[in-house]
Amino acid sequence: MKKLIETIKNIWKIEDLRSRLLTTILFVLIYRFGSFVVLPGIDPAALTSLKDQTSGGLMALLDMFSGGAFANASIFALGIMPYISASIAVQLLTIMVPYFQKMQREGESGRRKMNQITRYLTVGILLLQGPSYLINLGVQLQQAGSALPGGIWFTITSTLILTAGSMFVMWLGERITDKGVGNGISFIILIGIIARFPEAVIKEFASRFVDAGGGLVMFLLEIIFLMVVIGASIMLVQGTRKITVQYAKRVVGNKQYGGVRQYIPLKINAAGVMPIIFAQAIMFIPLTLAGFAKSQTVSGFVSAFMDNTGFWYNLVFATLIILFTYFYTAITINPTQMAEDLKRNNGFIPGCKPGKHTAEFLDEVMSRITLPGSIFLAIVAILPAFASLMGINRGFAQFFGGTSLLILVGVVLDTLQQIESHLLMRHYDGLLKSGRIKGRSGNVSAY
Repeated sequence: MKKLIETIKNIWKIEDLRSRLLTTILFVLIYRFGSFVVLPGIDPAALTSLKDQTSGGLMALLDMFSGGAFANASIFALGIMPYISASIAVQLLTIMVPYFQKMQREGESGRRKMNQITRYLTVGILLLQGPSYLINLGVQLQQAGSALPGGIWFTITSTLILTAGSMFVMWLGERITDKGVGNGISFIILIGIIARFPEAVIKEFASRFVDAGGGLVMFLLEIIFLMVVIGASIMLVQGTRKITVQYAKRVVGNKQYGGVRQYIPLKINAAGVMPIIFAQAIMFIPLTLAGFAKSQTVSGFVSAFMDNTGFWYNLVFATLIILFTYFYTAITINPTQMAEDLKRNNGFIPGCKPGKHTAEFLDEVMSRITLPGSIFLAIVAILPAFASLMGINRGFAQFFGGTSLLILVGVVLDTLQQIESHLLMRHYDGLLKSGRIKGRSGNVSAY
């Protein structure tokens, strides 16, 4: 406790860090306030059916990402997922389309062009999802004995409001990145996940004494298992394999340089949480195809992929995660560039010739460590389905792995690492008594 109080005092002493933390808190409060601002013309008291619909299944996960805004028929109801989907599409285009590859090589100017294209694509996705959300909302309000205001004008204005709300959330994320602490888009998702956690814990605790049985002992066992999964997730985020690098001796004047051994830490999960976010964005497509609320009437292929506890959903989800892990690792880590950098700095891997052989060795090592990392990531991702089948409340089961837990662990570690960097740069003690906090990939966050 004394260490914690001292760390908080040190954080408060650093003016830049204090300003960034206060700015982050302010933007988070704005986001949470907007999550409860209901669309004009909607009766908040008639949203009971919509909240029941988002209590389980894929809808619950979508509502979690929006921080409850989806169930509240809020101006932020569509959340940040359309921006993530657009980002995924643009990143895929940089692999397949020469025009985007050229922009990527243009440096800062190319990055600005790609960001602009991502924003335009986000608006396009929002303009498609807005009417689908309103169709879903109308069906749910009818079940509650209410109705949406009629007329095409309401649909147009509400779609524009939903689009503007999501773009504002994206803007808040970018401002957090620039003026706050951590990566803004990831932080927005984190806040939405954390907002659902207290309610999920309370419901699970109550159900153990009423419906599911087992009492306090069963609830404590669930908490212990949750801690184990969190520990495994941290290991997955931080795990590395070290590659020995020998720097050859060279003499400049009367001084001798090199001759020392160093290590290249290759991450077991170099892609971080990106594969699971990529895969989750694709698994949300059936919701759009079914017109959201009409998922109650669809059958066959679409309905099978709207049950996040079903076999086919989890099989495809796990497969996509493994594939995206390899894909994202390939575009973020370039063995050829690493080999060239080593050669340029007079370094080599013992037993490997500099250049092509070193690149092949690094590529082989990355392929070997990526396979178990991707499988472990896929297993953690589908754990909520097993938790639900074991009788755990679906809302609480989402925290036993999956997208929510991995994002929570990754973003928290990245944010703490950034805070610790500020402390160490000003010659204060870090957040831990021993060792350093490791983020997902150094200073690189999910977005």
